[in-house]
Amino acid sequence: MEIAEFGGQEVAGVARVEGPIVVVTEIGNVGYDEVAEVVDSQGRLRRGRVLEVGEGVAVVEVFAGTTGLSIEETHVRFLGRPMRLPVSTEMLGRVFDGMGAPIDGGPEPLAERQADVNGQPINPTARVYPRDYIQTGISALDGMNTLVLGQKLPLFSGSGLPHDQLAAQIVRQAALPLSEREMEGQASPPVGGAGGGDSPPVGGAGGGDSPPVGGAGGGARFAIVFAAMGVRHDVAEFFRESFAASGALARVAMFLNLADDPPIERLVTPRAALTLAEFLAFERGMHVLVVLTDMTNYCEALRQISNIRGEVPSRKGYPGYLYSDLASIYERTGRIEGSSGSITQLPILTMPNDDITHPVPDLTGYITEGQIVLSRDLFQRGIYPPISVLPSLSRLMKDGIGEGHTRADHAHLSAQLYASYAHVQDVRALASVIGEEELTSVDQRYLKFGQAFEREFVGQGTAENRTIEETLDVGWRALSILPQEELTRVTEEEIKEYYGKQRGVGSRE
Repeated sequence: MEIAEFGGQEVAGVARVEGPIVVVTEIGNVGYDEVAEVVDSQGRLRRGRVLEVGEGVAVVEVFAGTTGLSIEETHVRFLGRPMRLPVSTEMLGRVFDGMGAPIDGGPEPLAERQADVNGQPINPTARVYPRDYIQTGISALDGMNTLVLGQKLPLFSGSGLPHDQLAAQIVRQAALPLSEREMEGQASPPVGGAGGGDSPPVGGAGGGDSPPVGGAGGGARFAIVFAAMGVRHDVAEFFRESFAASGALARVAMFLNLADDPPIERLVTPRAALTLAEFLAFERGMHVLVVLTDMTNYCEALRQISNIRGEVPSRKGYPGYLYSDLASIYERTGRIEGSSGSITQLPILTMPNDDITHPVPDLTGYITEGQIVLSRDLFQRGIYPPISVLPSLSRLMKDGIGEGHTRADHAHLSAQLYASYAHVQDVRALASVIGEEELTSVDQRYLKFGQAFEREFVGQGTAENRTIEETLDVGWRALSILPQEELTRVTEEEIKEYYGKQRGVGSRE
């Protein structure tokens, strides 16, 4: 053992090489999560980090894999510090690999500082309760499961469902509604960094029709950090082309871990993305939306490393610490006192065999504040986005909607749509037994409402960006199919103002 010239210690030879794991002995004073550099017999350097430490022993995971490493001629250099990521506002508009190295052909961004990828703990008493909403332009989200600034709201999908298209559409369209001051002409500046004048201002998708939102406007800036883990090359190219063609790339920092990249790097990718998000939110005052896809691939990589280490498996072979590991990612979200910025998370995961009780969606649901569930039945009927409204939930929605945020009737309208659509399921079950012609006239109108709700409210184009006003109006048009006596969740004043007043779905009885 010898001391490296720039700190830490260096060891010649390792005790064991197994998969992406290297076991090093005869060391001292090495810390958990410490960065290590592994040098092979040809002098090629690979990065890694310490997974486990004991008396004179350290287990190191090598990000690029251990192919070509020999026990005798491998040197391991411990740097005496955790892994750091150079962060700056110049990273917006750029594309990086899962470790934070640029892969778009551009130079390294000029770093403003080096940040620990593990993040900094947030004092729970310093957290500010989320209240302002993010407009995604998607009615099933904005109208029924509103995303609130500082919330963590996962999207549960399945194999073959269009979660990639939905994620790309959310990134393209997500915006903060304009504040009153911005409507009067004082628009927020564009997102700084690489975008220049092409970067859209805050709330660019909302237009002048959007209502004011408390505290979200007034000079605040909006950015998106997008991290993809274990995606195919064609999927990664789809995201890049989609963001570039729409102009959204100027406000997006992309971290791409491809399917043929070392799985071990997937454990770093979401943490690298969140490290940049924390810098932009809490040091530069931006509102940052973090989209993580696919968290199931991340958990598979975690399971693979756990099995190689010989740990006792838990449910379906996942490590027993899966819950705490996911929490270390999801909890890096929110708003804190003393900062005008915020971090909102939208993790996307695929449920194996569409099983919502699988450990990954099950534990994710315990940690996060709701879930958006995609329906295979709606997808097979050609409805996009195939968001299943009934099992979906946004627990913070009630605090980000209503007068002063969206519109005064939003909460009542959402409750009425939910109750009416739930009754549609009962009517459909009854119709499958006795036939539609035997249903009462009211139940037949419920069937028409259900079709209109799915086709016109839930369903929309992949490039259709609805304002919150348009979303609520579409909801009222669907409700106008039903008799007024069936609308028990809205007030009489709201019925007088909105019932049957819009053209479209409601007139097609």
